[in-house]
Amino acid sequence: MKAGGMRAGASVLFCLALACREGPKPEGSSVPASAMPEIAEAYVRLALAVGRHDPNYVDAYYGPPEWKAAADSVTVPLDTLAAHVDAVRKRLTETAIPAAADALDSLRHTYLDRQLSAMAARLQMLQGKKLRFDEESEALYNAVAPTHPESYLQDLIAKLDPLLPGTGSVADRYRAFRSEFIVPAAKVDTVFKTAIAECRARTIKYVSLPANESFTVEYVKNKPWSGYNWYQGGSKSLIQVNIDLPIYIDRAIDLACHEGYPGHHVYNALLESALVRGKGWTEFSIYPLFSPQSLIAEGTANYGIVMAFPGGERAAFERDHLYPLAGLDPALAERYARIQEVAGELSYAGNEAARRYLDGEIDAKAAADWLVRYALSTPEAAIQRVKFFDTYRSYVINYNLGRDLVGTYVDREAGAGAPAERRWQVFSGLLASPRLPGGLQER
Repeated sequence: MKAGGMRAGASVLFCLALACREGPKPEGSSVPASAMPEIAEAYVRLALAVGRHDPNYVDAYYGPPEWKAAADSVTVPLDTLAAHVDAVRKRLTETAIPAAADALDSLRHTYLDRQLSAMAARLQMLQGKKLRFDEESEALYNAVAPTHPESYLQDLIAKLDPLLPGTGSVADRYRAFRSEFIVPAAKVDTVFKTAIAECRARTIKYVSLPANESFTVEYVKNKPWSGYNWYQGGSKSLIQVNIDLPIYIDRAIDLACHEGYPGHHVYNALLESALVRGKGWTEFSIYPLFSPQSLIAEGTANYGIVMAFPGGERAAFERDHLYPLAGLDPALAERYARIQEVAGELSYAGNEAARRYLDGEIDAKAAADWLVRYALSTPEAAIQRVKFFDTYRSYVINYNLGRDLVGTYVDREAGAGAPAERRWQVFSGLLASPRLPGGLQER
């Protein structure tokens, strides 16, 4: 059915725990905490309904199949959805937190409120509202990335100058040097699966995972991203790796940690185990992509690389295991790792390109040129990245800002010089909690 019309009774799906069911409450009165399951169900059903308008909105869903079937049976108008989101959010603010609530119960209220706020913002965007880059990221992800001038990026690029061989610009020399570290196509699967096994072994040393957890890997093309985890529920994931562009040796650990262990696969499996199965919190059976949850998901996935391979352990593993499998010279591993460490400081160049592009200050070609100049991308990778901007917009902040916020949180909560066990305890606790970006910055 097309937007603008609903079958009789369809709106009842969204009246759970709402004023349309019970009527207005007297001023100052509160809703009992027992209403939370109904509010959670309304939130899930609304997210599924938004997904009817936005195919990228629902990243994962493993709740009751009949809720999905009901959502798929009708397309609810955007303005109707917006009104119901506002009503559910109001109902939430009126709902009492249990007297014996623990920290997670309080975080649950904050989580749902911010997620509903982001849902309302996304609905406004789908109705044509234009937001500037920073306004959008605050509305959707509860965070704003810092702004860096070109001089900041130029200073970082200058740090690479003495590390790179040859003559010419730093950007050209960097791309030429890096081209020597491409994994041959026939060896990508072996290298990637070896990296996955190591990331998993390092993760399960500190994190208890569900006994039946696993994922499968597929290689795909024609995507705006380099890798994607499609969580299936039941502690299962499908991980897709985009092979449109060359796979560099460092991407093996990046993707294995980020998409798998201790990244997205572990994050989703722990949320399902601890909150959906353990506490019956059905709101976590759905993951709306354009929401504050994504900053936590992407931030922990990126910082998980540091957790799994602290210090020089990553370079050592790549040298001793991945380089030989890829047919690359292990003697170059430490030098390459050092150069990549410095180049990694340029990650915010991508945010600057996206901000200027999406705010209408530059066009797609200029955005790609910016990425070639300041993010040191190849022209092909830059074009793919601009396609990512077109599809996911301010989502880009979740990778680098998310990583930095998660790192700061782990350092603060674990304490200076904390042993690995304590750092993993804080990190895994974050994975299995409703904490959101604003909470990472609290002291």
